[in-house]
Amino acid sequence: MNLRLSILGTAAALTLALAGCSSSAPAGDGGSSEPAPATSLQEIQDSGVLTVGTEGTYKPFSYHEGGSGELTGYDVEVITAVAEKMGVEAEFEETQWDAIFAGLEAGRFDVIANQVSITDERKEAYDFSAPYTVSSGVIVTSADNDDISSFEDLEGKTTAQSLTSNWNALATESGANVEPVEGWAQSVTLLEQGRVDATINDELTYLDYQNTDKNDAIKIAATTDETSQSAVAVRKGSTELVDAIDTALGELRADGTLAEISEKYFGTDVSE
Repeated sequence: MNLRLSILGTAAALTLALAGCSSSAPAGDGGSSEPAPATSLQEIQDSGVLTVGTEGTYKPFSYHEGGSGELTGYDVEVITAVAEKMGVEAEFEETQWDAIFAGLEAGRFDVIANQVSITDERKEAYDFSAPYTVSSGVIVTSADNDDISSFEDLEGKTTAQSLTSNWNALATESGANVEPVEGWAQSVTLLEQGRVDATINDELTYLDYQNTDKNDAIKIAATTDETSQSAVAVRKGSTELVDAIDTALGELRADGTLAEISEKYFGTDVSE
């Protein structure tokens, strides 16, 4: 299962809605030659504003309802609640994913809240809060499929995968024959038609879909051993800010707010 572990470390949330693939590292995470200094908690408290970098086009994490409505989403609600616990207001700067780390380094915003997966490579360049999203990779099959209950069972089976996704590599290495698709919706259609045996994707993709569409015709047949954890990213050295965010997240976890936000978007608690 070593392959599975290494792939999951760079795969996302996922594909998910995970289409924005914010858990995948963009080329050159660090885009600024002269990064701004570490963010001072005192400066944020004095200004009364926590400036947050986010995509705004990454449903269900950060998006505009109806395409043009108010900015909302799981990450938006979590960081807004964190800011409130810190006694400040969250102010959002919408940025394309490929430029979001450069924006952080340049000081355009104080933090990133956009399903940033914690990886060893990123920890060398940025500091992270405690995770507020935990997810796994999953095999999804038709509800009546009893032949697949592990990744080993994919040997010789057909899976529907986007050829550019990390899940495609996992399917191939598991011995599956891959039917190319453009995304999750097409994979589900092929499953329902019986044209493929399974698809591999991020668990959050599945949960978000089920929370919206309630499709009893499909199920999770197996889950990866390792998990992907997403957290708030800040500039290196922002220790006091990380501590304040962690304290806020701890309070939100203890009072049930994180679970409530999770249930709203995924139908279950994905925060731990």
